Order: sequence, then structure tokens, then C-alpha cells
Amino acid sequence: MAKKKTIYICSECDYESSGWLGKCPSCQSWNSFKEFQIDKSKSSSKRTWLDANESKNEIIDLTDIHGKSQERLKTGINELDRVLGGGFVKGSLVLLGGDPGIGKSTLLLQVLGQLNYHYKTLYISGEESPEQIKMRADRLGQNTNTAKIYTGTSFSEISNVLSEQKPHLAVIDSIQTIYDENLSSAPGTVSQIRETTAGLLRLAKRLNISIVLVGHVTKEGGLAGPRILEHMVDAVLYFEGEKSDQYRVLRSVKNRFGTTDEIGLFEMTQSGLKSVANPGEALLVGRPLNVPGTAITTSLEGTRVILLEIQALMNLTDFNQPIRNTQGIDRLRLIMLLAILQKSCQIKTGLYDAYVNVTGGMKINETATDLAVVMAIVSSIQDKPIDSNLILIGELGLSGEIRNVPNIEKRILEAVGLGWRKFIVPASAQRNLKKLNIPKDCEVIYASLLQEVLDILFF
Repeated sequence: MAKKKTIYICSECDYESSGWLGKCPSCQSWNSFKEFQIDKSKSSSKRTWLDANESKNEIIDLTDIHGKSQERLKTGINELDRVLGGGFVKGSLVLLGGDPGIGKSTLLLQVLGQLNYHYKTLYISGEESPEQIKMRADRLGQNTNTAKIYTGTSFSEISNVLSEQKPHLAVIDSIQTIYDENLSSAPGTVSQIRETTAGLLRLAKRLNISIVLVGHVTKEGGLAGPRILEHMVDAVLYFEGEKSDQYRVLRSVKNRFGTTDEIGLFEMTQSGLKSVANPGEALLVGRPLNVPGTAITTSLEGTRVILLEIQALMNLTDFNQPIRNTQGIDRLRLIMLLAILQKSCQIKTGLYDAYVNVTGGMKINETATDLAVVMAIVSSIQDKPIDSNLILIGELGLSGEIRNVPNIEKRILEAVGLGWRKFIVPASAQRNLKKLNIPKDCEVIYASLLQEVLDILFF
């Protein structure tokens, strides 16, 4: 009988220890070690992410390699192709994560429906029965009900199916349900996810097929499983948004074949997810005009410029500690902006509860929206609306100065193309913007200090 060895593995960074530890010495996480039993007779076998073939290992001069663009599978879903950098690259392994019910399986079933016209596809499900998948396919319509389905959770069986069928694109829903019979741990554990993902990566490279893994997320919003999972795959995509919202955001946080932080916007309808061709216009439809507490700005997501509406509500507080509540913007960033406003412009923000929201369920990850956030706050305090045709762009420094932002030329051109004609931008951007060929009816106001913008808009 084979002897088994007990090891402890950190669920955050995959660090291994012979005994339990309260704090991981590698990632400093607390209470993250879990116990696993491994077979000593099999643990000595060499495992690598990619196929090891010593006879082919040789040193190659990089100049002797004739590079060519990777052949891609275009899905026909414009926003998804944009996030992927032009479609799925053959031989790639892509990880798609998101909250339950956000639309991951729906989107992938639509992808298979689009590719079925020209390519061979396979949907491997470890969570749903074929009847349940059929019900969703009938609801989505189009060509989704022609997809080939395989239900199973055994890695060896899935490996045999992929080797026999050799589809151009395979979807595995989800990676947490797949298990390797050679491991004694339960499906979904760190060792199972690590080894099954490594096996699927070897299959993708050897068979030259694209494989999409659906991943669950934890309550903190990260992908369930070891952190090494994100390092192994070629691309990591996140589905963001609330289930009650109309729009969903697909964000690329890693992509070896395209732009990182690229986003795609989808609208959830009765017949599935539909690409939103122009997010800038879609997110501003129905916005209130001439209402205090709103401001328009631009956000650069990957290579795309998106127009966003910032809403602020300032109420006199009834508490010793005023409330600071945000949606779509970092709360600590808001606290800093309120401190800058009070220090540089003598507006007592500590007397007010602050509520700031980015409409459309979008999340801001850059500082170019600082000026718009502060102006929306002042507009709410003064109860005076900002010009509804004005776009505010700029980062704020701690002394109240307005700093330049990256790619401001691209932001202005995108807004001009959508019909906007009035802007307030940092004074340091004047040299770059003078080179632009913008319409003569455009009014660009340059400001170097926060107080200057307040004087222009409210005093």
C-alpha cells in the first residue's frame, strides 16, 4: 500500500509547508493553510506546465525565428473580440471569472453559437446537465442550440475527449469542478485546481486548440483557487457589474496577446448579452440636465475612452463622524479629494455627508476624473448646476494644482467626435492640445489651480 504524506498549502500563494502555520511566510496571509494528503509514490514524478520533450530541447537564436501574427478565432461578438485583442489565439488558455449569475456561461454559449458556423466547438460542463444547458440555448436562440455538449468532471476523460474531438474552441465550466484521479484531495482544492489547469495548458499547446476556463470568485472578488492559476493561463478576464444592472463590463486584467485593462461593455437582454458599440453615449443616455451635483468626465480603459457621469450628494451631517460613501470610486481617494478641497478652497467639507456615484455601474481606476468629482461635490454644496455641455478632465495634487493626465489628446478627440464642444483641462496640456485639429467652435479652458475652476463655474 502506498504511503501518504501530509502537507499544508497556502490557499493564497501556493506555499507548501510540512506543518500548519498561522501566517504564511511567503504572502503574509493569516489562516490560509489547508491540509492535503499526497501519495509519496507519485509525488516524485516530474510535473511541468508544458509538455517536456528532451529530444526537442535546443538553444535557438531569436533572430532565426520568423515571427508572424497568431491566427485568431474571431467570435463575431465585437466587444469580446476587442477585449481579447482580435479573438481567441489558437493554443491559448483563457480564464474567465465573475460573480454567480453575472452572465459568464451565457456569453460563452453565445460564442459557441457564433463559431459553430465555421469552427468545431465543444462545451464541457461540470455543473449543469445537458437538459439545463439546452433550456438556456433555446432561450438565447440564434445558433447556440447546435453546440456540442459533454458533461463530466474527470480530467482523464476530458483529456481523452479533447484529444479525440480536437475542437477549435473548448469551454470548461468550471475549473473548480474538475478533478485528477491521481490526487487524493477533493475537487476545488488548491492541488486539484493547479494540476488540472496545468494539464489543460499542456493539452491546449499540444493540440493547438483554444480552451476557456470558467472560474468562480471568492467573497472578496478574487478568483477562487491558488494565485498561481492566474500566472499559468495566457489571459484573465473578469465580468463586472451587479446582476440588477442593465450593463455588464468585461475587463482584461492579463493578456499575453493584447492590451491589458481593455474593457468591453455588454447589455443584458431577454435574448442574452449584446455588445454596446458606443459606451460613451450609452452610459449618458437619460442623464439629468441642469441638476446640481453632476459632472461629465472621461476615463481611459485600455485603449478606449469612455465618457462617464459623476454624481455627488452632499448633506449636512447629523453625526460626529461624517459619512463617506462611494460607488465606482475608491473611498480613500474621495477622502483625499475632500481634504484637498477644504485646504485649498476653504470649503468645510467636514460638515457634510458625502455620497459619490459613477453611473452605469462603472468603476474608475485612474486619477483623471479627480476634477470632475470635486466639481460635482461643490455643485451639490452650492446647489448650482454645472453646464451640461462641459467636460472636466484633470488630476488633483495635494496643494490644489491641476495636473496633466495621460492621452489627453485622445480623450478630447473622442469627446469631440461625440459632439462635445466645451472642456476644462490642465494648463500643462496646452502645448499638446494646440497640435490637434479640432473644430473652431470648440472652447478649451486651461486651468492650473482648483480655485480657478471654482471661480469659472460658481463665482
